[in-house]
Amino acid sequence: EVQLVESGGGLVQAGGSLRLSCAGSGFTVDDYAIGWFRQAPGKEREAVSCMSSSDNSTYYADSVKGRFTISADSAKNTVYLQMNSLKPEDTAVYYCAAVKVRHLTVVFAPLYDYWGQGTQVTVSL
Repeated sequence: EVQLVESGGGLVQAGGSLRLSCAGSGFTVDDYAIGWFRQAPGKEREAVSCMSSSDNSTYYADSVKGRFTISADSAKNTVYLQMNSLKPEDTAVYYCAAVKVRHLTVVFAPLYDYWGQGTQVTVSL
């Protein structure tokens, strides 16, 4: 059974940093495309950053380019999202997701088969 468990969310002041983790079980991250999405109250879920760990291709939303970094540790079967220079508009529930495909970065949320439970990120002024 494929499972994804996010951790690392919390409350941080603007300008601060957080590192989110997405621990996978029941699958190998190298065989999957992984994405980080977020959803703020009253807003659509949006892709933040996605990667294909099999070829290290990545995608970043324009709003997070230069501030967020996605990475994977295959030995730990874990994907990370390092978030620096956080802004209040980054406040949302962050989800990781996985779909079995190699050498492809997937940005469209409905294409993902597996989702974690989400972790809250709150950035205060």
